[in-house]
Amino acid sequence: MPSPAAWKLADRTVDLTAPAVLGAGIVNVTVDSMYEGARSGTPEQAVADGLALVDLGFDMVDVGAVAARSGPPVEAADEIERLIPAVAGLVAATDVPISADTFEPEVARAAGGAGAAVINDIGGGTDAMLEAVAETGCGYVLMHIEGPPRVDRHAPRYEDVVERQKAFFTERVERAIELGVDERAIAIDPGLDFDLTMEDDIEILRRLEELHTVGRPLYVSLSRKDFIGAILAGSWEGRLGASERGNGTIAAAAIAAGKGAQIHRLHDHEALDAVRVAARIAAFDRSVDG
Repeated sequence: MPSPAAWKLADRTVDLTAPAVLGAGIVNVTVDSMYEGARSGTPEQAVADGLALVDLGFDMVDVGAVAARSGPPVEAADEIERLIPAVAGLVAATDVPISADTFEPEVARAAGGAGAAVINDIGGGTDAMLEAVAETGCGYVLMHIEGPPRVDRHAPRYEDVVERQKAFFTERVERAIELGVDERAIAIDPGLDFDLTMEDDIEILRRLEELHTVGRPLYVSLSRKDFIGAILAGSWEGRLGASERGNGTIAAAAIAAGKGAQIHRLHDHEALDAVRVAARIAAFDRSVDG
């Protein structure tokens, strides 16, 4: 079955009727995010960078203040100090929805209070986070991950990675609803590169349409990720750096759009153009005058 054609956010409902896609531009209030081109450094620069993405045609801005890469814990107060001024500044400066990228419930509550329309959670939907999201009334991105973020571990071995993801999302969506999250607010993200091998990432993209059976909009975040660098180089060990993965991102993002992904978190407007063209072609109906 197709994923829903609408996504309920804190202050609006977004139309995802094919061939519509939502492009979420990436801004990081960090100096250590994996791609140098998305390191804003300060909240003020994050606001400027986010507005530049809006000018390039992005429909949403996703703002984070903690790098997803492994590393020591970051205190919620420190994350709030960087993230919330950027969220509030963007909310005041643009009408597009602002997404807060955090896996900390305390930070999610603060972001909702600052006007964020979406909480983008790479933490896998812990009960504490689901309760926080329910309180904020924000839209919610639930990402697949098999343990806490920013912790190094070997990727699990899955008998069938797509079936595992379907089971994971079904269970966590049900739990989210139990804890008060509006089902219409939930989108699902397969979490490419998180607790997945390169082969898993490829298999998920190859069979991405199967995740529509979960019944929630598909949110894909693959921009400049490690698996793209590994595909381009021919090995995980020799994978190309993030700055060399732009063309590979365009190809992978177009494939995701062609398989029905509706929300795309991306660094570059060239990749967003590719997504829109691919979605339009995939949804083309010869009976309708284009």
